Amino acid sequence: MNRTVTQLRRYPVKAMGGEYLQRVEVDQRGLVGDRQYAVWDADGRLVTGKSSKRFRRRDEIFEFHAETDGDRVRIHRGSEHWDATDPELNTRFAEIMDAPVSIAAEATESHFDSGSVSLIGSATLRWWQEHHGIDADARRLRVNILVDTTEPFEEDDWIGSELSAGSTRFAVTERVPRCRMIDVAQDGAAAEQRWLKALTQQRDMCAAVYLDVLTPGAIALGDTVRVETRA
Repeated sequence: MNRTVTQLRRYPVKAMGGEYLQRVEVDQRGLVGDRQYAVWDADGRLVTGKSSKRFRRRDEIFEFHAETDGDRVRIHRGSEHWDATDPELNTRFAEIMDAPVSIAAEATESHFDSGSVSLIGSATLRWWQEHHGIDADARRLRVNILVDTTEPFEEDDWIGSELSAGSTRFAVTERVPRCRMIDVAQDGAAAEQRWLKALTQQRDMCAAVYLDVLTPGAIALGDTVRVETRA
């Protein structure tokens, strides 16, 4: 069966809107530049759309988009623009979020929730649309790779296998658990229908799979995806 990469998306700043890519380098960490930056609360929690011991919910983060520009990361909010390293950006964050927060590049603590790369099949998204009328936009899941598939949820069956795309090789490790963020308008996706409740009832609250990088390389749109059982 021929499977191909039909969408690549990177998120230079965690929880902000991201960018579509034609091609991307992949290193041991994941897509180069993905979740390179994050916004931190004063108590050392990552600013996202949920709250936990590690995360602080501040939905204002979804008003921002980030994209790479050469070696720089540019951040946008409406007509406002900043470099990620611009000290004025933290001042604006504090005004908008009414809290002392600051942006920083990844250092000792990973910005990823769990796996470094996420993937979903197109047939899975179509199934949710056809069976539940849900606007199953991949941006609601913030996945990196969308693969053209014919069977819904077939990517779940790849867990424990190796996957190659372009010159990169991955291990498919686990399903991705979801939270309220998939029901929040973000990254250009409206999220008008509730998805999390349906996922909880039918798919153990999971959608997409995590990949670990085995062999760094590059991936491009149209690359063939091959799945092989691990020895």
